[in-house]
Amino acid sequence: MSIVDEIGFYGTEASSLMDPPGIDGRFGEFGGRFIPESLIPACTELEERFTYFWTDPEFRAELYDMLTTYAGRPTALTECSQLSKELDILLMLKREDLTHTGSHKINNVLGQALLAKRMGKTRLIAETGAGQHGVATATAAAYFGMQCTVYMGEVDVKRQELNVFRMKLLGAQVVPVSSGSKTLKDAINEAFRDWVASCDTTHYCVGSVVGPHPYPWMVREFQSVIGNEAREQCRRHLEGYDPDYVVACVGGGSNAAGTFAGFAATDSNLVGVEAEGGAAIGKGGIGVVHGMRSRLMQDENGQVLEAHSISAGLDYPGIGPEHSYLASIGRVEYFSVNDAEVIEAFGRLSRVEGILPALEPAHALAWVFREVGKKIPKGSAVLVTLSGRGDKDVQQIMDILRDPK
Repeated sequence: MSIVDEIGFYGTEASSLMDPPGIDGRFGEFGGRFIPESLIPACTELEERFTYFWTDPEFRAELYDMLTTYAGRPTALTECSQLSKELDILLMLKREDLTHTGSHKINNVLGQALLAKRMGKTRLIAETGAGQHGVATATAAAYFGMQCTVYMGEVDVKRQELNVFRMKLLGAQVVPVSSGSKTLKDAINEAFRDWVASCDTTHYCVGSVVGPHPYPWMVREFQSVIGNEAREQCRRHLEGYDPDYVVACVGGGSNAAGTFAGFAATDSNLVGVEAEGGAAIGKGGIGVVHGMRSRLMQDENGQVLEAHSISAGLDYPGIGPEHSYLASIGRVEYFSVNDAEVIEAFGRLSRVEGILPALEPAHALAWVFREVGKKIPKGSAVLVTLSGRGDKDVQQIMDILRDPK
């Protein structure tokens, strides 16, 4: 028995709903690999190497060691005692905000960086919106002694100035992207262009469950530690029961996919919460973006529409293909909240529980606050994945409160 099996860190119960995709990289009709011919060898190599190393006990044990001694796992499960009383539910938070670098992004990045190192790559590139994935990638690059370039839309560079500075302190080159909407979508486009020209030495560290196969599957697997931990913690806390509701914010959807992976085989109601201005499930149609077939916001001519969210991390017009699949079969329900609801939720958790959430998971909290007594019956046990801490958003919130317009 390997050390990973012995510890049970990654969980042992498989779910037929969140198994690996088909041979063509599809989750039902979603997913696949829609990329230039020049990137086919790179994606094929990545699929082969990930498939091999993910079943290698030595690789898993090394990743486990990094996640525990460097990233700070397992993260806590926190019961929000005051809010639970106010809402008449049992509200629990899976505290990904307590990880090194302050968000769930480190789980995926350490896995991909270790894989890249095993593949002989010397450079990491990444896209980032809120900056947390960029910070995590810069951190991993420093840890492994690799070069790092992070692409970030100009709009996000301005609203996430602190994270830009953190990336630079960690030794990364931050490249502002001025094309299109100057946000996450355009940063991904630039990162793909870089990868096309440098894939022999460079690994593109995709930050969410998006992109061509094997990225949606691979990132979900690296993030499944969230859900596997949370389920064990909830069962201890709830004396053998699972939560009635498991809720996570969704942009591309990596923290949600990682959370749902631990609960897909249970009777828990799974809920993904999108930004109202970027609701790919709620408002989108089926199309192709960034190498995958999924739901995305597009016009009648199939042109990708610009998304809007107060949170840079959810400012994305598409969603991961596995989320589109889970929505299509009804296993996960997806809803949206608006910016005003998010700001209120951000403040409420901060004031009542002393926890500053990132604006991204504040979307999930906002939905819970809105739906208690409606969609969520009183007395329910509710788990929310707090995917990041709000330090990065304090200046933005200050600016909004000073000038609400």
